[in-house]
Amino acid sequence: MANKIKDSNITPGTIAADKLAGGITNSQLAGSVAADKLAGSIPNSKLSNSAITINGTAIALGASGTIVAGTDWQAVKTANYTAVAGQGVFANTTGGAFTVNLPASPSLGDEVTIVDYAGTFDTNNLTVGRNSQPIMGTAADLTVSIERAGLTLAYVDSTQGWLLKDK
Repeated sequence: MANKIKDSNITPGTIAADKLAGGITNSQLAGSVAADKLAGSIPNSKLSNSAITINGTAIALGASGTIVAGTDWQAVKTANYTAVAGQGVFANTTGGAFTVNLPASPSLGDEVTIVDYAGTFDTNNLTVGRNSQPIMGTAADLTVSIERAGLTLAYVDSTQGWLLKDK
């Protein structure tokens, strides 16, 4: 039987990594290393993945950020507004018609949802501004004139641009 090294025979910090012949393999580790035995932390550069990605947004390990899963609903809008991908906009045209502009530099799969907050799109139309990208393959803004309309536009490419997700 091989000799075993006892904790009492080792002065902490005295065994250099190059003195461990062949290193320590996973099969030689029994159980896990207790947190109080770890000195410091493992740098992200030593990990095979140094970030987590959710819904296309990457956040570095150890960092903080806001990741919205689903629609990021905004407060009611009553005047011209430029939406950001992933937003839901409650548009209130009671005081008059206005424009909700789509994002200028969209990416595949970006979505924007718009809802008639007060049921007045039939009297005061809402314009959905294309912001240089086509809407349903046409280089023109979209006029919404249906009371209580709700629509989601999804971006596909520079040819078709923004397409209606639901009708």
